[in-house]
Amino acid sequence: MNRILAFAPIIVLVVIAAIGGFMLRRNDGAPREKFAAGMVGQMAPSYALSALNGEGLVTSDAVRGRAHLINLFASWCTPCRAEHPQLMALRAQGVEIVGVAYKDEAADTERFVSELGNPYSAIGMDPEGRLGLEFGATGAPETYVIGADGTVRVMYRGALTPEIIEQQILPALNAR
Repeated sequence: MNRILAFAPIIVLVVIAAIGGFMLRRNDGAPREKFAAGMVGQMAPSYALSALNGEGLVTSDAVRGRAHLINLFASWCTPCRAEHPQLMALRAQGVEIVGVAYKDEAADTERFVSELGNPYSAIGMDPEGRLGLEFGATGAPETYVIGADGTVRVMYRGALTPEIIEQQILPALNAR
């Protein structure tokens, strides 16, 4: 009986892992939707977020009339680190990117940008994730292409790759 009790924690751990694996795969292995239709074709939400540097606001009015990206990111987000070189490359090409620090602390966001570089024309803080909710975000990273007319042209969930940028992001940015 004591031998069975000795193995009880291991058995419980295996059962929990099996249940977790089942829950993650319960969508029958279908790939998760990366391109979301939710906001596409609709006007992007207006926003006024506290700037990362604490000086003023980051607003939708500041980029009105120009095609740009909005990138929800967080210092705690591993895929955000993976996509960061892609954002730096877009910025080097002259693409305007508004960063939204999604459910993050200002000090952590500052360290993240200091370490990896700053591809953003402005960084707004969204500590409660309210702007993310307005966009229909499910987490970070998420990237939105906003046309000069203010409509959402593309909504991409997950880390950007060179292929996604070439096939989806740049064509949407350059569309009239």
